[in-house]
Amino acid sequence: MAEITRRRLLVSGGIGAGLIVAWAAWPRSYLPNLAAAPDEHVFNAFLKIARDGKIVVAVPQCEHGQGVFTTLPQILADELGADWRTVGVEAAPVSPLYANPLAAGWLFGDGFAGVPARLRDELWTREALMLTAGSTSVRRFEAPLREAGAAARVLLCQAAAKRWDVDWRECTTADGFVVQGNRRLRFGELAEAAASGSVPAELPYRIGDEGRLTGESVPRLDVPAKVDGSANFVADVRLPDMVFASIRQAPHRDARLRSVNLAAAERVPGMLHVIRNDRWVAAVANNWWAANRALIALAPRFEGPVPPDDAAIDRALGAALDAGGQRVTRTGDVDGVFAGARLVEAEYRVAPGLHAAVEPPAATAHWQNERLELWAATQAPSLARAAAARAIGVSEAQVILHPMLSGGSFGAALEVDVVAQAAILAKELRRPVQLAWSRGEALLHDRVRAPARARMAARIAPNGAILGWRARIAVPATGRDMAARLLPADALRRLASALPEGADGYAMRGAMPPYRLGAAEVWHHPVALDLPTGHLRGGADGYNAFFTECFLDELARVAGTEPMSYRVGLLGGEPRLARCLTTVAALGGWSGGVPGSGQGIACHTMAGSMIAVLAEAGFDAAGRPRVDRLVAAVDCGRAINPDIVRQQIEGGLIFGAATTHGAAAHYHDGLASIRRYGDVGLPTLADAPEVTVELITSTADPGGVGDLGVPAVAPAIANALFAAGGTRWRHLPFRSA
Repeated sequence: MAEITRRRLLVSGGIGAGLIVAWAAWPRSYLPNLAAAPDEHVFNAFLKIARDGKIVVAVPQCEHGQGVFTTLPQILADELGADWRTVGVEAAPVSPLYANPLAAGWLFGDGFAGVPARLRDELWTREALMLTAGSTSVRRFEAPLREAGAAARVLLCQAAAKRWDVDWRECTTADGFVVQGNRRLRFGELAEAAASGSVPAELPYRIGDEGRLTGESVPRLDVPAKVDGSANFVADVRLPDMVFASIRQAPHRDARLRSVNLAAAERVPGMLHVIRNDRWVAAVANNWWAANRALIALAPRFEGPVPPDDAAIDRALGAALDAGGQRVTRTGDVDGVFAGARLVEAEYRVAPGLHAAVEPPAATAHWQNERLELWAATQAPSLARAAAARAIGVSEAQVILHPMLSGGSFGAALEVDVVAQAAILAKELRRPVQLAWSRGEALLHDRVRAPARARMAARIAPNGAILGWRARIAVPATGRDMAARLLPADALRRLASALPEGADGYAMRGAMPPYRLGAAEVWHHPVALDLPTGHLRGGADGYNAFFTECFLDELARVAGTEPMSYRVGLLGGEPRLARCLTTVAALGGWSGGVPGSGQGIACHTMAGSMIAVLAEAGFDAAGRPRVDRLVAAVDCGRAINPDIVRQQIEGGLIFGAATTHGAAAHYHDGLASIRRYGDVGLPTLADAPEVTVELITSTADPGGVGDLGVPAVAPAIANALFAAGGTRWRHLPFRSA
């Protein structure tokens, strides 16, 4: 990978040189900007304690069902020695203290190829690049949360020790009290004095297992409000004099609005305004239903390019495979191993993947006193704030963002279009406005997981060893596309654009197998599709694991070896993953995947975690694939909250199963053909498989679990269908070749 040189800095117009010089002067520490009620005391960027003993933890990650509003407070409360019944949570404000360069590197890193990682991460921290993505929440924030809890514990012990006239090191905390012998003081009694104390240079952390919250399945903090309906989402926001808007956007970024039928819209009861520009038209009314009816009456017509249809997408992927590619990784001499040998070859296809979250994109905005106030469910609050400011030509300091709970998302809330649109409407209308995309609009303009196509080839020895492996994968460069779209003003990205481009790391993540291979190489064949792509739960691992694990199953069959043992034999360097395989085989009653068994197996590793999935599948009376059972064995390191880990894996398994028979975008006549939720093909309770999840005890550092459940499901089901009927299913979603 090309590194920055003095010559390249000069060629790039001095942007990089200026940043390098400024880098030395950038601050390395920042002050907390938490708002506190009169009875609350701010201890640090993550913690407030009230006089009544209530503990409030600021969470810098978007809660969209994955449980971060519980697991992250649990880490701090564990180190603090808090009573879980007194812990509450609030969304953290935008601040460099909550930046997530780990997630930024996972999403955008290859848009910054050649830029030193330290410089890149410093910039993202300084710019308060807050992101929820890449299963990074615990991995990124466990250390600072433990430090915050430990610092507050020391301060509370110091305040108590001063009252008791003892050494603070003789004090400890438990269940919301500072304890020294038989003496106890509540945190709330000490909060005011403790918050103004000084933390020692070296923080002592809690030791021992007694009374610890880590590893306990404590109740989720977000669930009670969601169950009783008191949880507020964007659509629940109500402001005085507020109006509602629905929007229709051009089908292509270069298409333009040509005409609307204003007269027809004005006849809709409740309709108030029509706001339009070249890219979209919005109807505004005194309720959303009227706004959407008025939008339909407007019958907007656009002119210009349209998205490619399914056939054009497939042709583009095939042409990219036939053209030259960019090598991602290489071990050994694959060409030499393949020369004159009989190869096993297969080709796989994956259609664009839909998010189909329960909550469509929405935002509420209010412009007054030269200031914009926003309520939005966003996985990228700093990017949303910047997009809103850019859309109406004001500074980011004039924008206040209130992060909301998100109803699903699966990556869709990384996008900022709806926030920018709401800002424009609010400034033009000069009154509060709530913009919500219709379900059809959300499906039509979903930034889908990229379509992909792979050509796999391998040479195996008579004993089944893989002597050579080659994967050629045609897929758009989604990582670079997201960086260009979501970070349009980033100076380092402009610098990186002057450097040679390599393979897109985001698009190729998970493509290199974890197995012991004699020689191997993976190639990325970038595809310039006129189709907007983005991040979907599971990421690129969702299609790359399908390619790898289906092909490995085919190699096992050619070698005449039982597929689970074949995998274990190739995992000499991955004992944790091998244990997942043997565990899931024992738990699921693995029969060897023999013909007629309807059993298939697959495994994957990502974000520091391992998973193996056993599927039992067959066909219904109409010959359609049917999934009966999914069993998963997971090693995710130390589990902060085992129940939440199980929930995430269970949800990921169902999400992955949905990709096998639906949840895919199709394009015909210049539009996405799926426009209703019922057409997405999501599993229902009636046809959802039985699910079993086993967590393997581990002392490794916590790995990510939000995406982990997705990648291994589709290949396990495909392998099970082969065992059930003898036909290889090499397409996602499953269909006839």
